[in-house]
Amino acid sequence: MTVARAPYPRLQRLARGWFVGMTRIGLQAQFYAQTIKATGDAFVHYKTEIVRLIAQMSMGAGALAVIGGTTVIVGFLTMSVGALIAIQGYNQFADVGVEALTGFAAAYFNVRVIAPVVAGIGLAATIGAGATAQLGAMRINEEIDALEVMGVRSVAYLASSRVMAGVIVVVPLYCVAMMTGFLAARFGTTAVYGQSTGVYDHYFNTFLNPTDLVWSFFQAISISIVIMLIHTYYGFTAAGGPAGVGDAVGRAVRTSLISAVFVVLFLSLAIYGQNGNFHLAA
Repeated sequence: MTVARAPYPRLQRLARGWFVGMTRIGLQAQFYAQTIKATGDAFVHYKTEIVRLIAQMSMGAGALAVIGGTTVIVGFLTMSVGALIAIQGYNQFADVGVEALTGFAAAYFNVRVIAPVVAGIGLAATIGAGATAQLGAMRINEEIDALEVMGVRSVAYLASSRVMAGVIVVVPLYCVAMMTGFLAARFGTTAVYGQSTGVYDHYFNTFLNPTDLVWSFFQAISISIVIMLIHTYYGFTAAGGPAGVGDAVGRAVRTSLISAVFVVLFLSLAIYGQNGNFHLAA
C-alpha cells in the first residue's frame, strides 16, 4: 500500500511559515495597541506602581543600584562614544589640516545620530532586558494569571505602566547622556590633543542647533516607547520555564536593537531628509 504524498511540500511549508509569521506579527500589533490604549488606566489606577518603576529603572535595583543603575550605564556608554568622536574626529580632520572642526563633529554627529542609537542600546540592555525578565518570571510562575483572576488589569498594571515609566525616565537620562558625550569630546580634544578651548567652543556652539537637540530628544523618546513595547510583549508571552524566559530576553534584546536602529533611520530621514538644516559656515 502506497501513501499519497501532498503535492508541492516545499510550497506548503513556505506558506505555513509565512502564515505563522504573519500571525505572530498580528498578535504583537494587537498587544502593542492594547498596551498603548491602557496607558490611561495605568495613570489613573496604578500611579504608585509607575512611581516605583521610575525609581527602579533610573537608579536600578539590587546589585545594579550599587553602580547607579541605568543612568550611570548610559552615561558611560555615551562618554566612551564622545571620546571616540574626539579621537577619530581630530585625527581625520588633522589629515586635511582642519582639525579645528572637531567641535563641529561633536555637535553635529553626536546629536543627530550617535547619541540616540547609543542611548537605545543602553535602554535595551538594562531597562528593557530587566522588564522582560520580570514579566517572564511572573508568567511562568502564573502570577499574571493570578492578577487577572483577582480582577487586576494585567496589561495596564504590568505593560502600560512600564512603558510610561520608560518614557518618563528617558528624559533626564538622555540629558545625562548628552552632557557626558559633549564633555568627553571636549576633554579629549582640548586636554589630550591640546586644541584651544576657544577654537573648540567656537565651532561647537556654531554648529550646535537647538532644534536638533529637540529632535534628538524626540528620537530618544520614540526609541524608548518602541523598546518598552517590544520587551513587555516578549516578557508577557514567555513560556517554557526559566529557559524560556532567557530565550525571551534574548529575542527581545535582538528585536529592540534592530528596531531602535530603524527608528533612528526613518526619523532621521523624515526630519533631515528634505532639508538637512545644515549651513557650513565659520
